[in-house]
Amino acid sequence: MRFRPCIDLHKGRVVQIVGGSLQDGDAAGPVTNFETEQSAADYARIYREDGLNGGHVIMLGPGNEAGAMVALEAYPEGLQVGGGITPENTGTFLDGGASHVIVTSYVFREGRLEEAQLEEMVAAAGREQLVLDLS
Repeated sequence: MRFRPCIDLHKGRVVQIVGGSLQDGDAAGPVTNFETEQSAADYARIYREDGLNGGHVIMLGPGNEAGAMVALEAYPEGLQVGGGITPENTGTFLDGGASHVIVTSYVFREGRLEEAQLEEMVAAAGREQLVLDLS
């Protein structure tokens, strides 16, 4: 068995949300199981010290870029990053320490793969650093 750590960020805070409770346009926000005052960098350092690589930082909505970047800086090449990833910001996250970028909504629309957007992401990230999330 292999443990893959995750850092979910919502409004700049590390949270664990109840699956399916994050909806676009929902002013109340997601239902959480857990919230902490510890920073994303704190968790990234713990994962680095424990040798847990291959985990990810997920930005749940806007306003989480700074939190993601400090986590990536704390564990360079040890974490993937996803949530709002586009060809325009891919380089920033890879240069900031992400081992991979994770994309979903940019390349999938209404249950279909958008090949032009996928090609843009491959050009921006490269095949080896691109993860397609099929969730």
